[in-house]
Amino acid sequence: MKKTVIRILLIIGILLCIAGIGYVVYGVYQKATLDIPNPVATMEVEGYGTIKIELYPDKAPNTVANFIRLANRGFYNGTTFHRTMPDFVIQGGSKDGDGTTSPMLSDILDNVEEDGAYNIPGEFIANGYEENNIKHEEGVISMARSDYSSWGYTQAGYNSGGCQFFIMTEDNSSLDGLYAAFGKVIEGMDVVDAISNVEVYYRDTEVDSDFEVPEDEDGNEIASDTPKDMPVITSVSVETYGVDYGVPETVEPFDLSSLYSQYLY
Repeated sequence: MKKTVIRILLIIGILLCIAGIGYVVYGVYQKATLDIPNPVATMEVEGYGTIKIELYPDKAPNTVANFIRLANRGFYNGTTFHRTMPDFVIQGGSKDGDGTTSPMLSDILDNVEEDGAYNIPGEFIANGYEENNIKHEEGVISMARSDYSSWGYTQAGYNSGGCQFFIMTEDNSSLDGLYAAFGKVIEGMDVVDAISNVEVYYRDTEVDSDFEVPEDEDGNEIASDTPKDMPVITSVSVETYGVDYGVPETVEPFDLSSLYSQYLY
């Protein structure tokens, strides 16, 4: 009788172990196969319409985290598209509207004791980041950055993105692997195309030896491809479907002017 009871208890124990293992395995499987949608950004442009952009955190996680953080804290509200080029890109996201702005730590963090500008590392192949294989095709959104290669500081340029972005209006493989693409337009490509064709002050193709570059009210030269009436981004918000993409890794901005000023004295 004792042996029978022991045998039954042993069988029950084995069954419970199998059930427990099965439960754990099922949980792991369910988590691994859970279909969480990619985050989707909704961008409203005054007088033009709505652009919806699917973001790709699996390809450029830090870039996506940075964009989400800025967008959902209202950074992009009221900014403009300050550069528009048909058959190439539209560029925006600069706080001052002239394409020179870096974001501040207080734009992505609360209770910052010592505020200052920041940049993010470039998530693209030329910068040693191999996971991002997004092609710069029509509708792809990518991070704008500076180019310091002519001064011998190529790496500094690779890590100079911050808040400015551009949206492709045509395929251009020359940008692949050199800029951090991080999403693609899924609705509103007609809005992007309309923005790309706004009237500008002048194009690079118009510049020759006789061309006089126009100036603004303060006497500063106006950059080529600058819209006469800049399209205004009234709001950008990102639906994350309950996922917290966290705070992005940041780097200090490269200060080329300070570097060279030491040689002037």
